[in-house]
Amino acid sequence: MTRRVLLDTDTAGDDTQAILLAALADSIDLEALTIVAGNVPFEYEVENAKYSLDLADATDVPVYEGARTPLVKGIEHATHVHGEGGLGGDLVADTDIPSADGHAVDAIVETLRDSPGEVTLVCIGPLTNIALALRREPDLNDLADEIWVMGGAIGTFGNDTPAAEFNFWVDPDAAKVVLNECDVTLVDWGLCLRRGTFDADTLARLDAGDTPYADFFIEITKQVREMNRERRGEPATTQPDLLTAACVLHPELVTETETLYVDVDEREGMTRGYSLADVHGITDGEPRTRVVRDVDADLFETMATDMILHGDPERSL
Repeated sequence: MTRRVLLDTDTAGDDTQAILLAALADSIDLEALTIVAGNVPFEYEVENAKYSLDLADATDVPVYEGARTPLVKGIEHATHVHGEGGLGGDLVADTDIPSADGHAVDAIVETLRDSPGEVTLVCIGPLTNIALALRREPDLNDLADEIWVMGGAIGTFGNDTPAAEFNFWVDPDAAKVVLNECDVTLVDWGLCLRRGTFDADTLARLDAGDTPYADFFIEITKQVREMNRERRGEPATTQPDLLTAACVLHPELVTETETLYVDVDEREGMTRGYSLADVHGITDGEPRTRVVRDVDADLFETMATDMILHGDPERSL
């Protein structure tokens, strides 16, 4: 049985790998991509998404353009991580694939209304499109099969500021809305650091691959590898979006979860985007966020390797 997925993305770097996994996996029916402001300038994100689909021979999947700015805050990008165009610096996607007609928010709402309880939302960028969709359709949470979010930093430092992970920092107002109004499964930055990091040995195995996916992976991770080499003394990459998509594809990957009340600080200042997780039940907030606490890291690496080296993330499942 296939799982129907709508993937909301600010496509750069690791977002491309999540798109490839969703497009290449036989067990996922990728309904659409919806693009949201985040990692790099919006026009690059759109082209990066189309380039990824083309690489997977999946250009029949529609790409809907969505929110170009956060709900309230001004947009700030992460080009220092992903390169100006989002694909590592040297590669700049330029396809002739047209975007789908209509706005991403309308596509999200209409897809879920047309198939209530059948489509999973996988959100790997800032949550602006999802928050706007909630304003259009207050029953969005009930209409979705599941809502998976890559975001936040639960009990750990963030990757954008000490307090915040990038997706939640970019649009904390949207993150607050979605986590307060929806039953979300959350894959946070701390988990991605612990279980979704590829070290130098893993990267060497992937670099030895002779596939278009391996060549693409090498290209998009050039800048991140060098950044981590300077910071850690050796190359490494984190794969938060790919890890999130892998968990959706193969739920057995998840080995431990905890349902908590999670809120987001939307205020400007040092704690903008901070994800508060009420582990000890101190507040009166309703525990409704299913936080993924642990995954099978070896199985995840196998799935990623099978995808990059063989074009099939389910090869060993």
